[in-house]
Amino acid sequence: MNTEKIAARRLSLEEVTKLGVKDRLFVSADTAELKIPDCYVPAFLTKAGQDFEGGSITARTVFREEVSCLPDDENEAGIYVADENGSETIEVLQSAGVVLDLALFVPGGDKGALTALYAAARQAFGADVVQIWRQGLKEVPDVKVDIFEEQVQRGRKAGDSPKRDRRAIDTYPTRADFIEFSAGWKPVVEIHKPVIDDTPTI
Repeated sequence: MNTEKIAARRLSLEEVTKLGVKDRLFVSADTAELKIPDCYVPAFLTKAGQDFEGGSITARTVFREEVSCLPDDENEAGIYVADENGSETIEVLQSAGVVLDLALFVPGGDKGALTALYAAARQAFGADVVQIWRQGLKEVPDVKVDIFEEQVQRGRKAGDSPKRDRRAIDTYPTRADFIEFSAGWKPVVEIHKPVIDDTPTI
C-alpha cells in the first residue's frame, strides 16, 4: 500500500460550510470499498458546503466513491485539509493510475486500426504497463447528422418554435450519446443539410 504522510488540519462543520466543490480535502479511507482504517483519501464536496444541512456532508473521493461525514463528531475520523502549519499528520493513500473511460472514434475500425492504436499506447507508456481491462466496440452508422439541444416546452404558453441551440454539426449520430445536455433541454438529431451558398460570383 503506497501512502504519504502530510501535515494537516481538521475542519469543523462551520469551516466545511465555507468550502466549494473545487476545494481539495481528505476523508477517511475506511469506506465501504476501500476498508482501510487510519488512512485518508483526497476528496471533494459534492456541492457547496453551505448547501448541506443537518450537520452531515457528502464528499466524492478521487476514486469516485461517495461518502457521508459528520465533521463535528469526535467519534468519526473527521475531514482534513493540507496545512504546512497543521498540528496533525495524516497518512494519505496514493493513486496507482487511472482507468481511462474513453469514447474514441476510430475511422474504419478494423482489427488492424485497433491493433495499431493499442501498440501506440504500449510504446508510449511501456509494454508491461498499459493493460486492456475491458473492450467494448460499437458500430457507428455512416450517416452525417446535426445535433441540437431543444428547450423542453411546458405549460399552455409553450410557443410553436422552441428555443434551440446547435451542439454538433456534420457528425455521426452516435456522437449524441456522449454529449452532456443542459438540464431542461432534450437532444434533437437531424440529417445534415449542407449549407449551399447561392451568392453570385464575379
